[in-house]
Amino acid sequence: MVERTPILNFLTHVILFLGFVVAAAPIVIVAIAASHNMVDVNQVPISLIPGTDFWANMKTAWTTADLGPKLLNSLIFASGVAAGKVILSALTAFSLVYFRFPGRNVIFWLVFVTLMLPLEVRAVPTYAVVSNALSPYQAILDVTGISWLIEKVTGIQISLNLGLLNSYPGLILPLVATATGTFLYRQFFLTIPDELTEAARMDGAGSLRFFIDILMPLSRTNMAALGTIMFLWAWNQYLWPLLITTDPSHATAVAELKQLIPNAGGGLPEWHIAMAGTLIVMLPPLIVVALMQRWFVRGLISTEK
Repeated sequence: MVERTPILNFLTHVILFLGFVVAAAPIVIVAIAASHNMVDVNQVPISLIPGTDFWANMKTAWTTADLGPKLLNSLIFASGVAAGKVILSALTAFSLVYFRFPGRNVIFWLVFVTLMLPLEVRAVPTYAVVSNALSPYQAILDVTGISWLIEKVTGIQISLNLGLLNSYPGLILPLVATATGTFLYRQFFLTIPDELTEAARMDGAGSLRFFIDILMPLSRTNMAALGTIMFLWAWNQYLWPLLITTDPSHATAVAELKQLIPNAGGGLPEWHIAMAGTLIVMLPPLIVVALMQRWFVRGLISTEK
């Protein structure tokens, strides 16, 4: 039961307004700082009246950090990670829910436990794999003696090497597995009535057709919500792109914001340029959230099937 009284309505609006102020205040301060010149932005306390150098600072930040190619890299990176997570988690959950095989519950919990292994914890081994994606296979050949045997018989030394550093696959592939997405899809698939599965089977639908023609349309809102969350998560990644992109042509916008961080070498710090660059980098995620808002909310709260 939802109780509606004037006092509760007033308190609700006050809480919503306070939440809006807390969420919007940092963005407003960044925008104001981006409009000041170097002298005004370094005053303490900073003036909260917008300055007149907003567009000049935005242009300087764009050219200094070369944000055009960096934003394109970030868009490819975030879109690839979001699409990979949505597809892979849906397939994983589908196999765990609709296929009966020994150990599937154990596999699910092993996947779920990876929630306790964020990227920051496994950065070193993940980097080692990305630097040579075929190193596990080389180790197998070496341990089993196959590489030694081939070398003795043919004189050819096997050395598998596939480096993914400074490449889009190296940026995207290590991040596409997600326990959160698998759990979300699994819980949704478990709510699908068995009668629907039986009806599809009686109509001659195989596993792949059932997954594509029935489950995917029912999961549209879940896919939109998960894709939006993962896009934002990937866009804001700093550590992983910084680790594996030594070539500036593959750097992401968030990682390249360091080019605008004021240098302590001397002179006044150019915080107004850094804030302008921050605003530019913030714009694409804000646009994605605005465009996907309706689907995002429905995906989080919808129970329709």
